[in-house]
Amino acid sequence: MKACLKICLIFVLAIGLAPFPGQAQVRVNAPGQVVERNVEYRTNSKIDQGINKGLDKVEEGVMSIFKKKDKAKPAPTDNSNTNRDTNSDGSPPANRAGDSNNRSANSPDNIVGDPKAPATLKSYSKFDFVPGENVMAIEDFMQDAIGDFPDKWNSTGSGEIVTINGKTGHWLMLNKKGEYLPEFIKNLPDNFTLQFDLACNETFSFYSSYMWINLVAMVNPAKDFTKWGRFPSPTEGVRVGLHPRNAGNDNTGMTEFITYTKGEEGLKNETDQHAFVNATHNMVKVSMWRQKQRLRVYVDETKVWDIPRAFQQGVAYNGVVLSMEDVHQEADRYYISNFRLAVGAPDTRNKLLTEGKFVTHGILFDTNSDKIKPESYGALKDIANVLTENADVKVRIIGHTDSDGDDASNMSLSRKRAAAVKDALTSTFGVDTSRMETDGKGESQPAGPNTTNEGKANNRRVEFVKL
Repeated sequence: MKACLKICLIFVLAIGLAPFPGQAQVRVNAPGQVVERNVEYRTNSKIDQGINKGLDKVEEGVMSIFKKKDKAKPAPTDNSNTNRDTNSDGSPPANRAGDSNNRSANSPDNIVGDPKAPATLKSYSKFDFVPGENVMAIEDFMQDAIGDFPDKWNSTGSGEIVTINGKTGHWLMLNKKGEYLPEFIKNLPDNFTLQFDLACNETFSFYSSYMWINLVAMVNPAKDFTKWGRFPSPTEGVRVGLHPRNAGNDNTGMTEFITYTKGEEGLKNETDQHAFVNATHNMVKVSMWRQKQRLRVYVDETKVWDIPRAFQQGVAYNGVVLSMEDVHQEADRYYISNFRLAVGAPDTRNKLLTEGKFVTHGILFDTNSDKIKPESYGALKDIANVLTENADVKVRIIGHTDSDGDDASNMSLSRKRAAAVKDALTSTFGVDTSRMETDGKGESQPAGPNTTNEGKANNRRVEFVKL
């Protein structure tokens, strides 16, 4: 392995990469069209000569991958969801236009994990992540056509929108070297949470680039974001790198954390993260939580960093930049989706006990379902702690949905979700069921407009009203 790669690594994500039977696949259909799109994108983009040469290799690689994939048999597409309601994490139902009936096939290699081993609330028992109060930005790429580069992003590299068999929504597939700027994120306040899904192809090389998540301060974002692929960085920021490790049968991972202050390398930490040695998938959810100077980073249910002095005082952090270097093998790709930026530190105790009502957007459900997502554990634990410590408090749990689908279905769904929250608080946290009653309002009491993804996300919520 090259020493320079390890020096450059920031925070390394360990993802188990062993193959599993019945895995879904990502494929790129019509590779000739992919090559044509990449050539057009390269012509219209201001990309330096080195990246142009890299794109030539990408095009050749896609062609060769297509030939190798003739014998591959994709897993069946899951079309079981309906569009009555969207996912609580912002992803759309499977039958929304451009999703399950428009599966882009053949991106390099399998990327989806074992569908028979879903995470449970119990497996998240040490997960204390609580999303911010107000959802400010959601990016699910559903507004972008398959094969296009996303409209709300800027980049010095290349990429395209794809779909993944067995998974709802669109994904941005990143092609080799470059920096990627989500232009809709313009401010990172003292208290915010950032969540996103990350995937890679099954055979991703240990020697290929790391996915770097840069939380940065930029004077001119349109220009400054292009500098975040360099070391050291010319501006201030926190760099978190993510990487699958696939060195033979060793699926452990390393982590490294670096901050930059006025262009100089600051705090640096490095360790091996054996917590992921038994990971059984190459698709994970990453959660990042800033509270003033403090930064916590989670991968699925595991907290891998808790840095009390990650952010500099007095620095106005205002952007997120993804960056990556070249790859070791042509098939290697990263895939990202479901960006969710929320601001405001939840104040559960004060709002419930003093103001009489607490609202959370952190209890998430499967699409069109009352099944609670495992990443909701932190939010559930937060409210359970308040109820446990105040044994005389009784609450009414009220579910709300967005306006997708018909009124009656949304009303029923909201009531079922409220009941599911009550059951979880009783079965998982031991809250006496007699202290809780439930209700649902469907789409009848929106907290924001149902015309944007952000508005819909804020409408999908659970309220706790003190009785």
